[in-house]
Amino acid sequence: MSITRSITNPISSWQLSAVVIAILLGAIITFLPIEWIILVLIIGVIGILSLITPFSALAFVLIVAPLRTLIQTESPIDLPLDIGQLAVLFFISTWMIHHIVWQKRLLHVVYSPLFIPISIFIGITSLGVFYATSLGAWLTEWLKWVLIALLAYIMMVTCRYSRRWEWVLFALISAGFGQGLIGIYTFLGGSGADHLRIFSDRNLFRAFGSFGQPNPFGGFMGLLAPLGISLAIGYAQRGMRLWHTNLAQARQNWVMCGYYIFASGVMMIALIASWSRGAWLGFGIAILAMIIVFPRKLWQGMALLGMVVIIGGVLWTSGRLPASLTERIASATQELFVLTDVRGVDITPENYAVIERLAHWQAALNMGRANAWLGVGFGNYDATYNTYRLINWKFSLGHAHNYYLNVLAETGIIGLVAYLGVIISLLWTTWQTRHHPDVLAQSTAIGLFGSWAYLLTHSMTDNLYVNNIFIHIGVMIGTLAIIHHPLRREKVFIP
Repeated sequence: MSITRSITNPISSWQLSAVVIAILLGAIITFLPIEWIILVLIIGVIGILSLITPFSALAFVLIVAPLRTLIQTESPIDLPLDIGQLAVLFFISTWMIHHIVWQKRLLHVVYSPLFIPISIFIGITSLGVFYATSLGAWLTEWLKWVLIALLAYIMMVTCRYSRRWEWVLFALISAGFGQGLIGIYTFLGGSGADHLRIFSDRNLFRAFGSFGQPNPFGGFMGLLAPLGISLAIGYAQRGMRLWHTNLAQARQNWVMCGYYIFASGVMMIALIASWSRGAWLGFGIAILAMIIVFPRKLWQGMALLGMVVIIGGVLWTSGRLPASLTERIASATQELFVLTDVRGVDITPENYAVIERLAHWQAALNMGRANAWLGVGFGNYDATYNTYRLINWKFSLGHAHNYYLNVLAETGIIGLVAYLGVIISLLWTTWQTRHHPDVLAQSTAIGLFGSWAYLLTHSMTDNLYVNNIFIHIGVMIGTLAIIHHPLRREKVFIP
């Protein structure tokens, strides 16, 4: 009877799927090389986890996206797109599949004041399709901002009524933690890149993680370290509040606090090891910004800032700080923000790097003067560099090494105003959220304020929307939209 029933009953869709998957896995193991087998198995495991929660795929994206340069140069597998683009497509696909399988709505109407300036900037930069010299370069840069907006939207849709954003932040800081460990390894000689040697008599090298270059690596560390520091403080505060009411939860919060302290320490060490003056300066400004917004009253923050500045000044003038660090910082303030005409300057080995940067700034200004309102097309600095360059500087570095001048050159005055609107919106929304009634959301807002201050500062010397860092920026914007959402929805005013 049981045999008859088993023959006559139709095979369920889950059973059929299991058989098909088993056949496919057998074929993969039989015919594909070991590298592809490992890749397929990893994607399969993450895909299964994504059916439970799509944020498994997002955590995967945040961790592997910075490996772009390393995989492009070292991987034997020739990928059709870079690892970050593939990972984002994988996340979006699993997010959609998750909603379809569990019969959830895909599209929701959600609002955040952050979406308006970002949408305006995307709209203005989209005009470049009509006049850009290189449509491919325009599309690459434009899609970065579309993905930033899309990631922020998905975060808002999925997490606005839950606390899953805490685990997204855990994955975000873990990505920085992993890169920091790689950076320290390269700093201690793991790279063997002699041109990045810091001291001629020591086996120490500028840290670059998997980025291939120290400056964007330092930028990544500086962007995430303020957030990691503030999360450590937030979990410590929550642990102390729960200590007398729920000891088990208090211990969990202390464990998380310990993790964020350790991860932030690693990122700060890696930031210093990058030997990037822009990263150092940006991180210093980020810490000062966090000091201002941490107390409840603005005057308290300003008083605390004054104390820190006085202590720092005493240490600086008394010679208590290492000479190598003070000289590096002093040269940053003297060289990185000086805009002069370098067409008649004598080029020497000592001033080469500074003159090269200024020459690229002048090329950007030439583009802006010739195309004042709309620029040469988003992402087209490199494509049009030869037309606007200085005579002695034939080869482009890819961008102007000043993101504001880069935006001016590529999108004109209108685009620059729109981008500044995005930055101001981020700062203002974070400022409004800094005294959120939830202690962890409050700490997150303070950390994000430091991150935006860092982005604002380091963008004066570099472009941080490279090597898939824009993915992490999109997730950070989405997190800000989430924690600001209940304040806007319930019309809570925070002075």
